[in-house]
Amino acid sequence: MNLRVIVWGTGNVGRPAIRAVLSHPGLELAGVVVSNPEKVGVDAGLLAGVAPVGVVATSDAAGLLAQQPDAVVYTATADTRPEEAMRDLLQCLDAGCNVVSSAFYNLLHPASSFAEVLQPIEAACQRSGASLFVSGIDPGWAMDMLPIIASGTSSAITEIRSREIFNYALYDQPRVVREVIGFGSDMQTLPLMLHDFAIEMVWGPMVRLVGDALGHPVSAIEVVVERRALERDITVEGMGLFQAGTQGAFRFEVRGLHQGHALFVLEHITRIDDSCARDWPYPPHGGGCHQVIVSGNPTVTLSLHAEDRFEPGAAGGGNASAACWLVNAIPAVVAASAGVVTVLDIPRIDGSSQLGMELP
Repeated sequence: MNLRVIVWGTGNVGRPAIRAVLSHPGLELAGVVVSNPEKVGVDAGLLAGVAPVGVVATSDAAGLLAQQPDAVVYTATADTRPEEAMRDLLQCLDAGCNVVSSAFYNLLHPASSFAEVLQPIEAACQRSGASLFVSGIDPGWAMDMLPIIASGTSSAITEIRSREIFNYALYDQPRVVREVIGFGSDMQTLPLMLHDFAIEMVWGPMVRLVGDALGHPVSAIEVVVERRALERDITVEGMGLFQAGTQGAFRFEVRGLHQGHALFVLEHITRIDDSCARDWPYPPHGGGCHQVIVSGNPTVTLSLHAEDRFEPGAAGGGNASAACWLVNAIPAVVAASAGVVTVLDIPRIDGSSQLGMELP
């Protein structure tokens, strides 16, 4: 019998998540939750850019959860609505629904999560028997599982570095780009995302997971941030004017220390315009990439760039890969023991069930 799945949210990750559920032979799309009144009653297939599938979107999450689906793909943002998102999550878990999600960064590595956040979630899981898996692409598979696999290709390794290089003019989240990431903000004001505690909360779990998996646990984390100002005014479609002198690029490193050495490093090089910070690395092609660099013998560099045929561009491809990673993990998460799980707690995630499948 197929697992019945709800997709909660139809944004950048929700749309490809719907498509991934539809093409998975072991899953059945049982419902879609939306917050925009204009989407209520619209066929889920149309929202995802494919043919109608006979499942219409609703704002009645409680009604769908009452039908006891097996899993929820929660893709609604928690960046700008953390309390509401947490209530949604607990509602799903209390209903006995397993959850895979691209939100809730501080649950990526449960062992280092804040107790006040983890405890009510674990309690809900134990009451209902549900499991929670938080991942994506970054943070997610490109920053934890890929470095783990790549480490097997080298010897005498001195560092494993995971890196994102991306132009956020391509990221369709104007509020997040300005208010959370801080592009266009005064250089004297440090944006929310670039405080050390925020960076460690979101990306620290990645270096900790890699260290755990490779038997070299991270004992401490260092965060280093550098910012650059725009040298000229630029205008981004859908986001408006970004003035010269405001934040135009940033670069940070999250260094995972083992016995005093930074064995695991996660790096971001992020711009709102390619003319800013010209001395920093650029992606090999397109508007962005993810890379893993294993420094050893040999030094191995993997560079990734995803393209989605429904939503072209570096952002569309990355979002689609995050959605597919979560959806393809659902059978393993449903079968897992109750609680918050990571890639180290469940069987290998792969696309074997997607081979040869087609979309409506």
